[in-house]
Amino acid sequence: MTNYVLVAGAWLGGRAWDEVAEELRRGGHTVHPVTLSGLAEKSDVPAGQRTHVQDIVDAVEHAGPAGVVLVGHSYAGVPVGQAAARVGDRLAHVVFVDSEVPADGRAFVSSPWGGSVVAAIAENGGSWPPPPAQEFEGQDLTDAQIGRLLDGATPHPGAALTEPAELTRPLGELPATYVKCLLDGPEPNDDVVELLKSDRWRLVEMETGHWPMFSKPRELARILAEVPLPS
Repeated sequence: MTNYVLVAGAWLGGRAWDEVAEELRRGGHTVHPVTLSGLAEKSDVPAGQRTHVQDIVDAVEHAGPAGVVLVGHSYAGVPVGQAAARVGDRLAHVVFVDSEVPADGRAFVSSPWGGSVVAAIAENGGSWPPPPAQEFEGQDLTDAQIGRLLDGATPHPGAALTEPAELTRPLGELPATYVKCLLDGPEPNDDVVELLKSDRWRLVEMETGHWPMFSKPRELARILAEVPLPS
């Protein structure tokens, strides 16, 4: 049995992992989907990125004494990477699912496309609104899956995207898997390419789009169940 702590990307709460969690539990694992502050059922909670890091550290602590596989998708790779560096021996493995990764002193919106996110935050009262349905086209999602994704989506707290990351340990030292979803681009970004040079990191590819917990939940659950763990 393995403990999993699952954190979805921007706009999404813990319910995004329902199908993945069901598959993992069927395999005898313990699963803890996380809703970050300011999102979904916690949308009324003020939050920045440091809040999200603490949410994840708290979830690891509440998962029990066993080692934890910590999983971050998309935006959540940034706070998950920071939390993974803080939980010490509790971390069995960290999985970044088609995600950004944190760099010390750099914010999520520091990426080349970040200007449009900053503008959207300014235009929407300090939050990043979910995209319209048409932006999910070409990502291996059915209309029903897009509908379920958007039904659970809420505006993302802007401070979580603009606050700089604070790393307490180099990411390359962590036991990690990076899952690249090929319909969202064939190659990981430059930061991830550099991290994959570490002998502690491995790359897994999925023939699907950016939201595999919706498009390919069984396949994603299998990848998570097969990550290498300490003996």
